[in-house]
Amino acid sequence: MPQLPELVQALLNPNAYPETPPQGIELVQTQMSFVFLTDDYVYKVKKPVNLGYLDYTTLDKRHFYCQREVELNRRLCPDAYLGVVPISQDKGNISIDGQGEIIEYAVKMRRLPQEAMMDRLLANNKVSPQMVTSVAHKLAEFHQQAETNTTISGFGDLDAITRNTEENFTQTKKYIGNTISQAQYQIIKDYTTTFIKNNTSLFRKRMNDGRIRDCQGDLHAAHICFTDDICIYDCIEFSDRFRYCDVASEVAFLAMDLDHYGRADLSRGFVNAYVARSRDNDLLRLLNFYKCYLAYVRGKVESFKLDDPYIPTEEKTKVLAIARSYFELAESYT
Repeated sequence: MPQLPELVQALLNPNAYPETPPQGIELVQTQMSFVFLTDDYVYKVKKPVNLGYLDYTTLDKRHFYCQREVELNRRLCPDAYLGVVPISQDKGNISIDGQGEIIEYAVKMRRLPQEAMMDRLLANNKVSPQMVTSVAHKLAEFHQQAETNTTISGFGDLDAITRNTEENFTQTKKYIGNTISQAQYQIIKDYTTTFIKNNTSLFRKRMNDGRIRDCQGDLHAAHICFTDDICIYDCIEFSDRFRYCDVASEVAFLAMDLDHYGRADLSRGFVNAYVARSRDNDLLRLLNFYKCYLAYVRGKVESFKLDDPYIPTEEKTKVLAIARSYFELAESYT
């Protein structure tokens, strides 16, 4: 594993933090962020990368998207997102919210209890039908209030949907034979093209019915925490077009992830509870299409991690298996 950047190494020092020096610091990486978990807080620093679908290559851009992350996530998790803090360098010392030249920014969050995360609870068989029903009701209320207008509705037209699906296929060609087989790739691509072609009127109806909203955009189990209230966090802030989507897509995301955990029963319960609360029966006609699309997205995102020089080799072995499992799931929906 290559040496971590100087800033990352500096933030593994407890004295770099504005609070009482934490007892321990855990570093977690995604393909776009370095995340530092201290005793009580989380600091999320964006990597200076351009992944095609996001661009964090300048300090100004990273600052802007940190602010967007806080603003958008406060919609569904208001108490956890504390703000954006500068990271400064003074006489060679790097610290958060300190003196000197600002060299980076971080999103500061209150640390949520790991044992209350939905993915952890699923792994321990501790998610009940009542819990997924509560998530469905919270989501239905959020969607009802979420912003929509002519611009947002435009992201439900066939050109926008096709752009997203074709981008998936273009960006995963390099992984054929590694995380996805040629046969899987072709089956999913053909299914996607045919479904869009055969359901033109349904996609238009969704736009006319006001079902395209400013959603959360990344609703999988790892982003839901059962605290005093249900906290849904880590929405997509880097691209409006991935957040401006059909509410059916958002519901399909979590339903797909519950399937991935082997809990098709909870997946059905979640979807049924959402449809009952929202009275959006047409959603069911789009469910498998969006499940397929989003399982493919998850497979793609995991595949991207294989190209990240800062992710250790042993972790990439796990990533490979996860990516393949999502592509297999995507194929199952066809």
